[in-house]
Amino acid sequence: MRDLKNLKVKIFADGADIASMVEAAANPLIEGFTTNPTLMRQAGVSDYKAFAQKALHAIPDRPISFEVFADDFATMDLQAREIASWGDNVYVKIPVTNTAGESAGPLIAALARSGIKLNITAIMTLDQVEEVGAALSEDVPAVVSVFAGRVADTGRDPVPHMKAALQLLSSRPNAELLWASPRELLNLFQADDVGCHIITMTPDLLKKLSLVDKDLDEYSLETVAMFRRDALAAGFSISLREKAAA
Repeated sequence: MRDLKNLKVKIFADGADIASMVEAAANPLIEGFTTNPTLMRQAGVSDYKAFAQKALHAIPDRPISFEVFADDFATMDLQAREIASWGDNVYVKIPVTNTAGESAGPLIAALARSGIKLNITAIMTLDQVEEVGAALSEDVPAVVSVFAGRVADTGRDPVPHMKAALQLLSSRPNAELLWASPRELLNLFQADDVGCHIITMTPDLLKKLSLVDKDLDEYSLETVAMFRRDALAAGFSISLREKAAA
């Protein structure tokens, strides 16, 4: 039996719909929030700063990550410093590279030296984890987001990958390893077992928390009933032939 109250890993809600974020904030299991431009676009956000200020007003007591969206490092720097000024609980998301594949390491180092809390995103490889760890400040809080779900999408086992990432960050006590892009509820317990500090979960995954240790016989029966309801609702029918006489 797994008890959610005994989890060491922190759950951050991932999304950009204010109503869903406020709903998640009412859940004591949720200890932080992450957003990104893709999620914001999907949620219909058109004014970046207005959205961020609304989110920060609604959730003033937990970390929230907002991402830069420039592709050149000079503009990323300016955007990062502006975003950081929006609140003490703000973490600025910096992609590990730009779209040309150029490392954001020097920018990360400069921002960290300025005391800006960072969330380095879109990390896949252990080389990237090592480079980011070296760029971060020992004294400034940071999040290192490794996209374990996307790693798993390539057929690789993310568990040893994340264990190795955690070891690479051991010299940075203020850097937290985040299991990003989980695909199923099992990933929550895998992240906890590995020792990840944080895992992000979308609203759809958060809804599945109620399934933890659900009775499988009951779950099976509910599934059978679902198939039956949907077949009836669809109006399916099959013309049956009578059995031939023996």
